[in-house]
Amino acid sequence: MKSDAAVFEHGGVIRMSEADILSRNIHALKELQRVAWRNLADPALTTFERREIRNEIKQSDAELRSYLEMMSDRSRFRERPVESGVADGFGKFEFRLLAGN
Repeated sequence: MKSDAAVFEHGGVIRMSEADILSRNIHALKELQRVAWRNLADPALTTFERREIRNEIKQSDAELRSYLEMMSDRSRFRERPVESGVADGFGKFEFRLLAGN
């Protein structure tokens, strides 16, 4: 069983968090595109097969962009832990008066 908090066990079934599912979907779409581009280079493909592969690439590209945007939004609005030194420093100010001519 994974040790991080993203995966938890519920009734003997291991469940994944939304972030993990999103990450796996992104990885799967990248792999699909990689394979599609490799297949597109095959000179034995017919015009129809090339068109279908290009359509598949366009569709997966749109999905990938939306998933990447979701991932970006999640990381942008995720709470970041406050360092203890930073939190303690807010209450300690030292003021100095400078004599001016």
